[in-house]
Amino acid sequence: MTVTVRFAPSPTGNIHIGNARTALFNWLFALKHKGRFIQRFDDTDVARSKQEYANAILYDLHWLGIYPDATEYQSRRFEHYDDAVERLKAAGLLYPCYETPEELELRRKVRLSRKLPPVYGREALALTSAEMAAFEAEGRKAHWRFLLPNYEEGDPEKTVRTEISWTDLVRGEETVDLASLSDPVLVREDGTYLYTLPSVVDDIEMGITHVIRGDDHVTNTGVQIALFRALGAEPPRFGHHNLLTTTTGEGLSKRTGALSIGSLREQGIEPMAVASLAVLIGTSENTSAVASMAELAERFEPETASKSAAKFDPADLTTLNRTLLQHMPFAEARDRLAVLGVTGDKAEAFWLAVRGNIDTVADALPWWRVLRDGPATPIEFSDEDRDFLRAAFDLLPEEPWDGTTWKTWTRAVFQETKRKGKVLYMPLRLALTGLASGPELAELLPLLGREGTLARRP
Repeated sequence: MTVTVRFAPSPTGNIHIGNARTALFNWLFALKHKGRFIQRFDDTDVARSKQEYANAILYDLHWLGIYPDATEYQSRRFEHYDDAVERLKAAGLLYPCYETPEELELRRKVRLSRKLPPVYGREALALTSAEMAAFEAEGRKAHWRFLLPNYEEGDPEKTVRTEISWTDLVRGEETVDLASLSDPVLVREDGTYLYTLPSVVDDIEMGITHVIRGDDHVTNTGVQIALFRALGAEPPRFGHHNLLTTTTGEGLSKRTGALSIGSLREQGIEPMAVASLAVLIGTSENTSAVASMAELAERFEPETASKSAAKFDPADLTTLNRTLLQHMPFAEARDRLAVLGVTGDKAEAFWLAVRGNIDTVADALPWWRVLRDGPATPIEFSDEDRDFLRAAFDLLPEEPWDGTTWKTWTRAVFQETKRKGKVLYMPLRLALTGLASGPELAELLPLLGREGTLARRP
């Protein structure tokens, strides 16, 4: 058996880091087991689903390093769902209902007042052909419910405790009592499908072996296992990971665009910073920067995820990003630096000098400008510091310069002026860069060269 997983968002907005967590859990699981990853768009809501969102999701996945083996669209598979509906109807497992939302809410309140669980009472099963015809004459259209197997044989009105159990890939042993659930609506009044039926039909026909998703679907799993069996299929293995929330416990939404993958990319966050946080936060693993997807796959174990929500601070992404950049080779950064205008024979040495002092690759550009053009804002030195700097610049060694030049120069300056520590180094740094902190001057000085350094003499 080939392990086959799927990531199945609705293309109704841009995916965020919480959605990426689900996609990455599936991708890494497939990598570990040499399996297949199917990108499926659950786009049966044709009014809200848009191809531009589907395209954006695929772009985001590729940016993250996820490359689907196949891409499927539910909107192109309606005949498969129609066939499943007819099979369920023929088996007596899908029945028409005509209640309005207001009538259903009233019944729910009545059941609660009688201290009964607020589940659908299956009143529609008792409708006669004449009653259904009368509803149709009123203009009502039927919605269709799946008859859960939670009743005494031959008497659907007498529900009994019916446990559906599975060994969850993340949460361990799980059980849902079908008697605590309403028969789910699978087909709306207008003939469109809710999530459950297309998802199960596709999982069967696409050979999905493992369904890994957020733990907001745990209760749905009992219903879906029952539907798999009603359609004559063995259910896949299920795994439900904890959801990502902000530090205040607020959930993420595609509709708000908060922490979308696209926005993180525009901020200069590296793909592996997003992947590292999305996968490791809320698990027993330390949330650290992982350099490659292969390494992350080695560390990935779905069962290490906690059962409580995974709270994270977006600032953690910057910390992870900084760590990744500190170790990023020039070859990996070259093309993006070239887009910024950082090119030429000094580009590699420049990158190695500044990468430990930036949060994003784009942050290298101001340092390139400092190197090329000098401090962005002239520094006003005291008379004492100006005299010191002029004496210091007179002591610049002759070329060629290398990584030892800074030490040679500052030793000579100390011997001449007797300044040391901050009062020696800070005026020199300000004169050379215009900034009080930044890359090691021992690495920048050879890039400036003697002529470029002398040009900054106050």
